[in-house]
Amino acid sequence: MDYESYAAVMKALSDPKRVKILDIISCGELCACDILEQFDFTQPTLSHHIKVLVNAGLVNVEKKGTWHHYSLNEKNMNQLVIDTSQLTSKKTSCICSETDQKGAALSEKTLFV
Repeated sequence: MDYESYAAVMKALSDPKRVKILDIISCGELCACDILEQFDFTQPTLSHHIKVLVNAGLVNVEKKGTWHHYSLNEKNMNQLVIDTSQLTSKKTSCICSETDQKGAALSEKTLFV
């Protein structure tokens, strides 16, 4: 994952309601109506929050009849944990010491690994 992608995922997680949605569906797949019961806002607001999480790749959506069911994208959630760990861990090679021949800092597309 590059810095841009990582920041986009973290931006999706910047709202406490979205974090709560992830917590709720971490127990298993749920329909929107079951998630909505846990909040004091409207269905369109829930749809907006879910859309942000889906676009960030953190939530899967599956339509079953007239209902939408949501689940964690476990692969991407696990990758987020790995990326966060790598980003915040001490490494043998530090981005501060890695420069190109002209002494310029690495580009913002640098991978964590």
